Amino acid sequence: MDRLTGTKKKLFLWSGVIILVTVLSYIPAMRGGYIWDDDSYITENTTLRTPDGLRRIWLEPRALPQYYPLVHTTFWLEYHLWHVHPFGYHLVNVLLHALNAILLLLLLSHLRVPGGWLAALLFALHPVEVESVAWITERKNVLSAFFYLASFLAYLRYYDLTIDSDQTSPGIHPATSKVKDNFWPFYPFSLFLFLCALLSKTVTCSLPATILLMLWWKRDRIYWRDTLPLIPYFVVGAFLGLTTVWLEIHHVGAQGEEWTLSFVDRFLVAGRALWFYASKLVWPQQLTFIYPRWQIDAGAWWQYLFPLAAVAVIFILWLLRQRLGKGPLVAVLFFAGTLFPALGFFDIYPMRYSFVADHFQYLASMGLIALGAATVSTLLTGLGPWQRKSGLALCLTVLLIFAIQVWQQGTIYRDAETLYQDTITKNPNSWMAHNNLGLVLKAQGRLHGAIALFSRALQIRPNHAEVHNNLGNVLALKGEAEKAIAHFIKALELEPNLPGAHNNLGNVLEHQGKINEALYHYSTALQLKPTFADAYFNLGNLQARQGKSEEAIVNFTLALQLKPKFAEAHNSLGVVLARQGKLKEAIDHFREAIDINPHFRQAHRNLSIALQQTGGTEKPPSTGAIHPY
Repeated sequence: MDRLTGTKKKLFLWSGVIILVTVLSYIPAMRGGYIWDDDSYITENTTLRTPDGLRRIWLEPRALPQYYPLVHTTFWLEYHLWHVHPFGYHLVNVLLHALNAILLLLLLSHLRVPGGWLAALLFALHPVEVESVAWITERKNVLSAFFYLASFLAYLRYYDLTIDSDQTSPGIHPATSKVKDNFWPFYPFSLFLFLCALLSKTVTCSLPATILLMLWWKRDRIYWRDTLPLIPYFVVGAFLGLTTVWLEIHHVGAQGEEWTLSFVDRFLVAGRALWFYASKLVWPQQLTFIYPRWQIDAGAWWQYLFPLAAVAVIFILWLLRQRLGKGPLVAVLFFAGTLFPALGFFDIYPMRYSFVADHFQYLASMGLIALGAATVSTLLTGLGPWQRKSGLALCLTVLLIFAIQVWQQGTIYRDAETLYQDTITKNPNSWMAHNNLGLVLKAQGRLHGAIALFSRALQIRPNHAEVHNNLGNVLALKGEAEKAIAHFIKALELEPNLPGAHNNLGNVLEHQGKINEALYHYSTALQLKPTFADAYFNLGNLQARQGKSEEAIVNFTLALQLKPKFAEAHNSLGVVLARQGKLKEAIDHFREAIDINPHFRQAHRNLSIALQQTGGTEKPPSTGAIHPY
């Protein structure tokens, strides 16, 4: 009893240490804002705003970029707690990461893996995990890992995998021992937690295979009676995993020339990726948001060395399992198996930018981290007192260095501009970083800088439709209509079904007085993308100029339903309502536009005029007509 109490006290103490050091190390990350597709997940995610949105999150797989309803449910809850303030979302990610490190400690303790405390701290403070924690969208990783580890622990309470062969009676093979009947309720609980993990991110579908791997490690053999309880895990994991693969291709858009790889090409990608991820765990330097996309050449003999070396390592560990134990082989197999969905055999959208990303190995990294910690702990146990103290001091030094790196990496995620600047510094040929930074500068009104970045992106990827569209958009804002039209036409030649190019081309044509052509392109954009708020806005403006007030109101309203923080749409809707004499409603929309963008001069002017017309005194009176721009 005293020993059990002492163990619980140690676990409680280590848990407190893990939470403290994790939160302190991630302070810069928690001060960060939103990056890349955080808009699709948070700031422009209309499903977060209403109870019906929660229904859509669960029942409409295409309502959001990916069908991970549990992740979006957490965002839905947080939106109703702190709206779109990023700190709350960052804090939840950091706390989930700390909890995952604690669950890893509990799991390794249960499996009797030495050095569990060191593995948990290495995982909590490893710089390669920063991308998963500091990027709000990657709630997918930290939440799914939490349920994965919790499900694993619950299964261990139901089915004890830790009975080693030397603990059983003579003549009885350990694999024939019975499930502990007293703990049978943990089976449905574990299955429920596994389902939660899959509904957070389907990379966790590897859990039943991991359990069988651990069973083989602890009991030498796997019998059918061991696999029967796991059949539901395999079935639901395969179903949801394949659903994700289908949605990734047909909904997210993982199809095209970037994904036209042969099986041999994918084999080469997988081998190289395994060594890449392992190297970043051992030496986490030059971490970046987008890594260079390798040129895969099945005719280059040296590229086969990566997968062959990976297979050789597994084969050698198999041959040495009697001498080294099966632990190293199990750790490597867990690492490779958990990474399998992200090794290139399945088409996933980020492969258009790079074959690897730090957040892909969040869960898999636990295997090699645990192996490293166990090796260090075993070596320290065999040393003398002074040598052991020196070894512990070295471990603490490594942890301190990692904590400093986590702090530094966290600053990179301060905002999108900082992130893409850092990416360009480390990966100058990243067309995606140049393009996305150009979008940031465009939003800030820094048009010359945006043009330079889009032009550089086109030097790297001359036939990229989206970049042509973005460059044309900036040129249109500068008043260079003909140049803009040329880029929009080029974009549509490359990708005829690009909604943004149709919308932007329609906008330029409208300002040239080519109304029918503009209407065609707006309508085409909305046919291709019925949730395109900007196209509804532009169509509404055209109708308002034609005097079709009711049609304009409908389109402005649709734009605002899709994009509630659309200041320009609020202002334009207010203009049409004011012209209809609905000044009170118009004033509400002008005020909403100003709340969203306090520097929106025309909204201020329109509000001032509307208040003057109603006798209001909130704003200094001015004369003139109300205008949308």
